[in-house]
Amino acid sequence: MISGKTTLIAHLGYPTESFKAPMIYNPWFDKQGIDAVVMPMGVKAEDYAEVLASVFRLTNIRGALVTMPHKITTMSLVDEVTPTAKIAGACNAILKRPDGTLLGDQFDGAGFVRGVLRKGRALDGARVLVSGSGGVGSAIAASLAAAGVAEMALFDANTASSEALAGRLRTHYPKLKVTTGSSDPAGYDVIVNATPLGMKEDDPLPFDVSRIAPTTFVGEVVMKSEYTPLLRAVRDKGCMVQVGTDMLFEMIPAYLEFFGYGTATSEDLRAVATLAY
Repeated sequence: MISGKTTLIAHLGYPTESFKAPMIYNPWFDKQGIDAVVMPMGVKAEDYAEVLASVFRLTNIRGALVTMPHKITTMSLVDEVTPTAKIAGACNAILKRPDGTLLGDQFDGAGFVRGVLRKGRALDGARVLVSGSGGVGSAIAASLAAAGVAEMALFDANTASSEALAGRLRTHYPKLKVTTGSSDPAGYDVIVNATPLGMKEDDPLPFDVSRIAPTTFVGEVVMKSEYTPLLRAVRDKGCMVQVGTDMLFEMIPAYLEFFGYGTATSEDLRAVATLAY
């Protein structure tokens, strides 16, 4: 029950129809007796800077979850960002500190990597391909680099975006081999769809599935449906997969700590979540 004492966490993005976080956080808050709520707030890109400033003038706001298409823009709209966010070039969490200043952090990549490792897939020394160099793709690439992958290929329809990410990775991980310009999945141990492709059933696949080996691990960030067309196609080939919500469940414990609400395991969160597709 929302009351006059309820603390607000804004969930900022557009469109909001695919948001899953409220169906995980809010049941958890209810079970734990925490008087807080995650509230979806649809904000178009052209309005984001103005809305963000206004939202954080609310006296009962603790912070915000940030999703597409605002993760990169947020970097310049907060007072301070963590080193993880700097490397990723994107921010998906904002904390309003007691003095009113805003701290930005990034948990997408950590959630993705924790999910892969939990499934028993080794990343140390692996060859990986990440399609999509926006906010979530950049974060995943940064965390994969931190996990010790040996080689990383980056692809984005916006070449400048993938080149910029490659430059940041080379600066922080000089031993990592980074290439750009191709989405050919042949020969990689892990491939990641970090694009919006899959949000619509008639979207083209982000990779040529015929070039994906059955031994490849395929990760997805799209949460519109549990098994996107890409994951259905590669699962039929025998590939290990990670659905978009796996990343979400793995990153939420870090978010809870960031907002000062303790922590939880992904299993605890799944037990109470009310996800629907």
